[in-house]
Amino acid sequence: MAVEPPRKGLWHMVDATRYSRDGLRRLLRETAARQEVAGGLVAAAGLLWLGAGLWQWLGFVVLFCALLAVEALNTAIEVLADHVSPGWSEAAKQAKDLGSLAVGLMILANIAYLGSIAALALTQGE
Repeated sequence: MAVEPPRKGLWHMVDATRYSRDGLRRLLRETAARQEVAGGLVAAAGLLWLGAGLWQWLGFVVLFCALLAVEALNTAIEVLADHVSPGWSEAAKQAKDLGSLAVGLMILANIAYLGSIAALALTQGE
């Protein structure tokens, strides 16, 4: 099967959007990604309850998108590692562990940010 060259101009953007949509569909087949989305919805409800301001919402959206981006990269690493090394290998294990660490650090960053918003809102409410 021949590989078609990328289309140019607006068609390239249309194709890129389709690739991103397909990537999101693939990502959402991962349990971890679905759990992160559920956590994001809970966090958004918490921000509404706390009366978060515009800049706090913007920070949350940016950090949450970064979390999903890192999760997508971690999934890509896992898919490639499984393809290149179908059996167990130390290199594949290390690649997967490092991807998992990246996701874990992003989750901690999100929790810390949301915790700071909650702490600020609760101390201002006293």
